[in-house]
Amino acid sequence: MTRMFSALTAHGSTALFVLLWSGGAIFSKIGLASATPFAFLLMRFGLALIALAALAGWRRRWLPQPGTRRQVAFTGLLLTGGYTICYLLALEYGVTPGVLATVLGVQPILTLLIIERRLSPARLGGLGLALAGLALVVMQNGFAGFAAPGMAYALVALGCVTLGTILQKRVPQDPADVLPLQYVIGFVLCLAIAPSQSWRVEVTAGLVMALLWMGLIISVGATLLLYRLIQRGDLVNVTSLFYLVPIVTVILDALILGNWPNVHSIAGMALILGGLALVFRGPGVKRPGA
Repeated sequence: MTRMFSALTAHGSTALFVLLWSGGAIFSKIGLASATPFAFLLMRFGLALIALAALAGWRRRWLPQPGTRRQVAFTGLLLTGGYTICYLLALEYGVTPGVLATVLGVQPILTLLIIERRLSPARLGGLGLALAGLALVVMQNGFAGFAAPGMAYALVALGCVTLGTILQKRVPQDPADVLPLQYVIGFVLCLAIAPSQSWRVEVTAGLVMALLWMGLIISVGATLLLYRLIQRGDLVNVTSLFYLVPIVTVILDALILGNWPNVHSIAGMALILGGLALVFRGPGVKRPGA
C-alpha cells in the first residue's frame, strides 16, 4: 500500500506539472495581447516575488544555505533570467514559436550527452523520435522563420536552460529555499534590460488572468514542482517531460481557444509518446519523481 501511494504521488506530481506548464503558452498569448513582452515579464516576475517573499516570511527562511548562495544565484541567472529573457528576445527578433520550440527540444538530447557516459541506443533513439514528433506538432504554428539574431538568442536560451537544469540538480536543498533568490536575480536582470525594450500595458481582465496564472501558478507552483522532480528523478527523464507539454497545449488550445489540431499535430503527438516510451524504458532509468 505504501509503495502504491508513493507511485501515485510521484505520477500525480508529474502529471500536475505537465498540465500546469502546458497552460503557460495559452495564458502568455492572452497576456501579450494587452502588454509588450518585457512589460508582461516584469509584472510576472514582480508578482512571483511578492508571493515568494510571503512564503519565505512564513517559513522564516529568506536565503539558501551559506556556502551555496553563489551556485544558487548563478543557476537562477541561467534558468530564471537568461532562459526567459533570451526566449522572449528570440521571438522578438523574428524566430517563430515553432522553430524556437524545436531548438529548445534539443535540451534532453544535450542533457543526455553531457551527463551520461554510456549512451543507450534506445534512449537516444527515443529522444530523437520525440524531437521529430515535436517538429510535426509545432508545424501547425508555423515552422518557417529564421533570423540570425533571433536564432542566436534561441541557442543561448537552449544553453541556459540545459546548463541551468544540470546545476539545479546539484542543489540539495528544498526548492522553496532557493527560488526567492533566483527570482530576485531574474527580476534584476530584467530591470537592467527593460529600458531598451518597448513598453505598453492595457489593464484588461485577460491581462489580470494571465498574470495570475504566469506569476503564481507557473513561476511559483509549477517551478517548485519542477525543482522537486529535478531533485528526485532522472534528469534526462525530467527534461523529456517537456515533450509532453506541446501535446497538452494543443489540447488546451482546442478546448479554450477553438484551434483544433491538424493531421501533422496528431502524428507528432503519436511520435512524442512513442519516443518517450523508449526513453522511460531505458536500462537503469529512474522515473521522474520516483
